Formats: sequence, C-alpha cells, structure tokens
Amino acid sequence: MNEKFDFYGHFYIMLTLFFTVYGQLVLKWQISQVGSLPEGGINKIFFLLIQFLNPWIISGFFSAFLASLAWMAAMTRFDLNYAYPFMSLAFIIVMGFSVLFLNESLTLQRVLGTALVVAGLIVVARA
Repeated sequence: MNEKFDFYGHFYIMLTLFFTVYGQLVLKWQISQVGSLPEGGINKIFFLLIQFLNPWIISGFFSAFLASLAWMAAMTRFDLNYAYPFMSLAFIIVMGFSVLFLNESLTLQRVLGTALVVAGLIVVARA
C-alpha cells in the first residue's frame, strides 16, 4: 500500500484515536462514580449489567464501535505496520486527559513508562 501522506487515511487514524480516547475516559469517569465491583459472581454480573444501562456507558461502547469503523477505513489506506504505531498516541492523550479531567495523578514513572512505550513503537514502526 502507498504510505506517502494520505490525508483521508490519516484522518481515519485520528478518528480512531478520538473515539478510542473518548470511550476510555467516559467509561472510567462513569465507573468511578459507582464504586468498586461487588463480591460474588452474580453480584458482579448484575452490577456490570446495571452500568451498561447508563447512557454515558452506552456512548463509550458506541464510541468503541465507531473507532472500529474508522480503523477499518484506515486499513484500506495503509499497511498495518505503518498505521498501528499511531495508536501509541492514545497512551499520551489518555494520560493527559485523565490528569486534567479525572484528577488522576501524574508521576515521573508514568511519564517515563509512557515515553518508553511510545519510543518502542516508533522503533518498531521504522524497522
């Protein structure tokens, strides 16, 4: 596949990132408001099923579906080994937004770990 700059292909990748990040942040935001997973197998199942009825949670799942559609579109434009390393940007975006919007802590270890993951993916993409 042609890997020169392809506006639409990169746009599909960015849509995949947007919908992936949105879904992760919304799911964490909503689940954080209801507390811990209860003990017992049946209680866990009921707890999760009740959460699934939350419109925000549904939007997170729908966002994952839209991310899949955008990713399929991206795959029509690029080789997987070119496109997939872009997904490492999700690590950075989720980390930044989770600090800003979910009040999660940002430690040097998290920053360094995320940087190492991204660096590794860049190395793999260029190999």
